[in-house]
Amino acid sequence: MLTNQLLLRTNIRLRILLALVWLGFSNNSLAIEVTDDEGLLIQLSDPARRIISLAPSLTELLFAAGAGEKLVGVVEYSDYPEAAKSLPIVGRHDLLDMERILQLQPDLIVAWQTGNPRASVNRLRKLGLTVYIAEPKNLSSIASHLQRLSILAGTESSAQPVLDAFHQKLQSLMDNYQDKTPVSTFYQVWDRPLISAGGNELINDIIELCGGINIFAEIELVAPKVSVEAVLSRDPAAIIASGMDIERPEWLDEWLRWPQLTAVSNGSLFFVPPELLQRHTPRALIGAERMCEYIDLARTRLQSR
Repeated sequence: MLTNQLLLRTNIRLRILLALVWLGFSNNSLAIEVTDDEGLLIQLSDPARRIISLAPSLTELLFAAGAGEKLVGVVEYSDYPEAAKSLPIVGRHDLLDMERILQLQPDLIVAWQTGNPRASVNRLRKLGLTVYIAEPKNLSSIASHLQRLSILAGTESSAQPVLDAFHQKLQSLMDNYQDKTPVSTFYQVWDRPLISAGGNELINDIIELCGGINIFAEIELVAPKVSVEAVLSRDPAAIIASGMDIERPEWLDEWLRWPQLTAVSNGSLFFVPPELLQRHTPRALIGAERMCEYIDLARTRLQSR
């Protein structure tokens, strides 16, 4: 009788132990969870080991999040940091090499919501691949994606100093410029066609950070085409151009044809390299600092008239 009771107790304890072990595995099976920019819950059982990035800015974000060594594929023009240039290419952001992506056997793909072909992204998901969708639109979203990507990659400790520095620099710029006298600002992406920045994107966020007013803020499009007449009628006090590379675009000086523009009469035509303003990465704060300095210079020239 005593032996039977001992066996029964042992059996019960064994079942409890097995249940606890099972619960442990169950809880850890999807231990990593973040929500992407489409509101989808992205779940991983372990930190991603093989990551593919489908946009140059996302490649840079992954390196900043400490996950550069886990990248096994990127798209063309993923040129920062230097280590990104040696990674396998899986196509362009708008034309993906699906076969190459599958060959690289990623356990996480980081995709650009409005830049990558929707059909290709859907196909990757149907093939059973985990896809995290990102659509950074402002400065705060840069920090948010840094944090989420570091969680997926298991690199939170590496990302934290980057996040801390980002927040500190952003706060410093806000303290220095945001409450100053507003300066009407025209940001020029390109000349033919004439393209600017609307009110629903990173450039607008940076202009406002600097105490500027984007003269096309009412346009919700990301990169709206505008007219010379529209710029003239809004009469910006500062014109800031980007272009294609690190060199100041020659077409910026075409505004000298309209000396009645306040920006022209005050000599407030400026240039900031596009990679420092148009990529949603921590380097955007370097571009933001330059833009703030230029807008502040335009402000000083306005006040001294």
